[in-house]
Amino acid sequence: MNELCCEIGYKSVNHAGEQLCGDHVDVVEQEDGSTVIVLADGLGSGVKASILSTLTSKIISTMLAAGLSLEECVETIAATLPVCSVRGVAYSTFTILHIIQNRTAEIIQYDNPHVIFLRDGENYDYPKTEMHVGGKLIYRSLIHLQEDDVMIAMSDGCPHAGIGIGYNFGWKREDIISFMEAMNLCGYSAKVLSTLLVDECFKLYGGEPGDDATSCVVRMRKRIPMNMLFGPPSNRDDVNRMMNLFFAKEGKHIICGGTTSSLAAKWLDKPLCPSLKFEGDIPPIATLEGVDLVTEGVITVNRVVEYAKDFVGENNRYDEWSRQKDGASLISQLLFEEATDITFFVGRAINPAHQNPNLPINFSIKMNLVQELSEALQKMGKRIKVSYF
Repeated sequence: MNELCCEIGYKSVNHAGEQLCGDHVDVVEQEDGSTVIVLADGLGSGVKASILSTLTSKIISTMLAAGLSLEECVETIAATLPVCSVRGVAYSTFTILHIIQNRTAEIIQYDNPHVIFLRDGENYDYPKTEMHVGGKLIYRSLIHLQEDDVMIAMSDGCPHAGIGIGYNFGWKREDIISFMEAMNLCGYSAKVLSTLLVDECFKLYGGEPGDDATSCVVRMRKRIPMNMLFGPPSNRDDVNRMMNLFFAKEGKHIICGGTTSSLAAKWLDKPLCPSLKFEGDIPPIATLEGVDLVTEGVITVNRVVEYAKDFVGENNRYDEWSRQKDGASLISQLLFEEATDITFFVGRAINPAHQNPNLPINFSIKMNLVQELSEALQKMGKRIKVSYF
């Protein structure tokens, strides 16, 4: 099995005064483990551009994922979407990143800024082949992938940033490359890299973007497994089975919940050492030999879910959890930025302390937290498995 996986992150800012973004990113997983990512830029901005870019990305990603050829995809788009009657130009431009079984990248580009490819931390001038499909000039590239390769796709709102404000002719491609090379040295995730690029564009526009700006980043990285134990089993006789399975799994181990960590300490025959140091409003963590992180349960996990939802959205709270040392922040750092494959071991036992009607915590909320966190992590491109006990 290929040890590499693709980490995907993207972010957009809307044209000033528009509620909808004229750019759209679509990601489709294929049955063979390949991934199709499409960034489409609709003509103009606002509602019309949003509809055009969404249709374009959906049509291309769905057809390519179904195994149809590029020619068929482009011809379908040409027959489906209109050409602007006023300007006589394309309804939507697009960039396709087809990651084939995490071994090869097929890059297909039509009128969007060319994808920036970083290899060994530096810009890599990858080969491009010109094709004429449906009367349109399309560039196609095929690249064998290596660990830490980074692909940066963007709409033209990025190189147009700063026109008439910070720059006469916008943010030049070579300057964007230099900026991303420097950011990449910090080892940021794909989501953070895309956020940094778009946030910089927003600044160059003076906070009033003259165009929709979108960045989609794909980073190739080794698979890193992670395991999280949350809650004791409903049947006490299953404790040993649950612990055996949990600790037998490869990768780091996180335990959430006081009762759960006490059971783990007893199973490991090691002392559980709680910390009395509060970090903000999140309960303190504890230490247990053989476990990488021990935290409180529902309150901590609820905060992790909040961070996860923000991370796959606007990513406004990154500074909040990326530097803090409380339990929720430490879990977020491990799950969002380090792990690629996450296994949850979830106990169905009902905690008597949660049955107080004055507490907004109950069994169903606990199960919902696991579901919401799993869904958010899947949107980050993580492989998730949940086992209940």
